[in-house]
Amino acid sequence: MPILLLVDDEASIQHAFRRVFRQPDLEVVTASDGAEGLALLKARRPDVVLLDINLPDRSGMAVYVELRKSDARVPVIFITGHGTTDQAIEAMKLGAFDFLLKPLEIGPLREVVGKALEISRLMSEPALVDPPATKEVHGDVLIGRCHAMQEVYKAIGRVAPQNVTVLILGESGTGKELVARAIYQHSRRALAPFLAINCAAIPETLLESELFGHEKGAFTGAERKRIGKFEQCHGGTLFLDETGDMAPLTQTKLLRALQEQRFERVGGNETIQTDVRLIAATNRDLDELVADGTFRSDLFYRLSTFTIHLPPLRERLDDLPLLVDHFVKRFNRELGKEIQRVPPETMEALKKHSWPGNLRELQSVLKQALLRATGPILIPDFLPALNQSTDRLRANAVDGEGFDLSRFIEQRLAEGSEDLHAEVLEQVERMLLTQVLHQTTGNQVQASRILGITRGSLRTKIRTLGINIEKSVWTDEEHSS
Repeated sequence: MPILLLVDDEASIQHAFRRVFRQPDLEVVTASDGAEGLALLKARRPDVVLLDINLPDRSGMAVYVELRKSDARVPVIFITGHGTTDQAIEAMKLGAFDFLLKPLEIGPLREVVGKALEISRLMSEPALVDPPATKEVHGDVLIGRCHAMQEVYKAIGRVAPQNVTVLILGESGTGKELVARAIYQHSRRALAPFLAINCAAIPETLLESELFGHEKGAFTGAERKRIGKFEQCHGGTLFLDETGDMAPLTQTKLLRALQEQRFERVGGNETIQTDVRLIAATNRDLDELVADGTFRSDLFYRLSTFTIHLPPLRERLDDLPLLVDHFVKRFNRELGKEIQRVPPETMEALKKHSWPGNLRELQSVLKQALLRATGPILIPDFLPALNQSTDRLRANAVDGEGFDLSRFIEQRLAEGSEDLHAEVLEQVERMLLTQVLHQTTGNQVQASRILGITRGSLRTKIRTLGINIEKSVWTDEEHSS
């Protein structure tokens, strides 16, 4: 169970934290002064620390400095009253995770603590590389014995000790974040912070601020100074996922930060020096983005100093038994199940699936199967509906010919769908986009204008729906058949 250490002398704050964060999800440990907080840090090794700026025996800043000496990887969130935010900002420059203003609001508190717990997990849980088959592993793990995965392991070993930028390429769900964590944990920066950002999950207007910070009043809503991840992560490793979705302006600023290890906050003139190792990842074809002018070529060359290609699951089906065995054991523990055997007919059904969602989809399928399972054997009847039937209907939607929406709905109802609304919308949207892209011969500028959406939104939908654009347009399902 994760441990949250609160260092604050106000009894009301301690009571509020115990009420908001209850077991069994999280254990809250409290301290009323700096000395007690540092003692608990060593005794309990918390996952996240919340630290008041003003403590009875010493300043929160002094406690923070001692805490960083003990373990620089523990995310620290400062709690500060009005008039002391400058100290909290200075602490963030030294690597603190965030700061919250009193009186605390439950919503922002939960959100910040949740993010800090995830970052703590990423830094502390080992991303193991291909452990022995006889060893039951409880953490995240890269599994695979095929030639392509062996090359990935070799690449991690070669590049981890080097202080160079790494670009990880692969489809969604192939495990790019695990590779990034393995590189970090085997690097010389393994005792320094590791922060991760999904560039596609943050609006373009906010991503630059998230990376580089902003000054108070830099834009509407910038009510206080913000320290960005490049500043917070000084001395550590920053992982940027979905880098191909960056806006041109953010690309330019990222290029300078990589070349010179310097940047300015949004709306500021002060040049800030940093020392960050960058690991980037994307499921996009950066060569294609460079060719059509949506991604800077000089940034691409800077990111791809060392490139690792992760194979999709459909190209490494020989590893499927290893993966299934690992995930079944993991979900047995998590769900309280006792599946002891996956028979050949179940494995054969899994091998026939095209796995457009890769390992992420495999985990989802197996978790659903274990939830349905009764007894110690995972028979095919427990598997959720895979693509043997629905893929044929989806493939027919490529040109909008022969796709019977009513039949699709009837079939999914018969198969026991519990997400039919989303499935129908996905089919309609895929059919709409592929027909429009056929009409424009793959020209996304024209297609976005016809559809009435931005080009960025169109690119996201193309990727999410598995639509490939070359001289013709098709979905992943059709292309893999």
